[in-house]
Amino acid sequence: MGDAHRSGCPINLSLEVLGDKWSLLIIRDIMFGDRRHFRALLTRSEEGIASNILADRIGKLTELGLITSAPDPSHKQRVRLSLTEPAIQLVPVMAHLGAWGRRHLPVSPELAIRAQLLEEGGPPLWDAFMDELRELHLGVPRLSGTPSVLGSLTAAYLALVQEKAPLG
Repeated sequence: MGDAHRSGCPINLSLEVLGDKWSLLIIRDIMFGDRRHFRALLTRSEEGIASNILADRIGKLTELGLITSAPDPSHKQRVRLSLTEPAIQLVPVMAHLGAWGRRHLPVSPELAIRAQLLEEGGPPLWDAFMDELRELHLGVPRLSGTPSVLGSLTAAYLALVQEKAPLG
């Protein structure tokens, strides 16, 4: 029986896990948009993923150990998705991808603000964000009184959305 991977190169192997059109966007939406349910991922994604593709990718990401699903304690008929430690450790990768995209591609200001803040904050902000994600997704408590990185990123995004909204 042959090896299922094209090669043992770490970049190749990473791309085999994350290199399709949707996997990183699903992780992005769970990570930055706090979209923890199938419906939220389906209806609130700017890119418009199809339901069958979303279901397939969630299954693959779960199988690969990047997300988990469990019954939502607030709603018995819903499943809540959570990032695992390997997915949380993608924060620096996301920060670098966002920074590269801001420099080289025609981004919109409101969708680029989180990338800008992550780039400006650098590794200390990434570490704080990963700690917050560990608390939200894995139940690992942070230091009491620690400010919310996700809250700051979301507030900056919402401020630019509001600024862009037509008056009246």
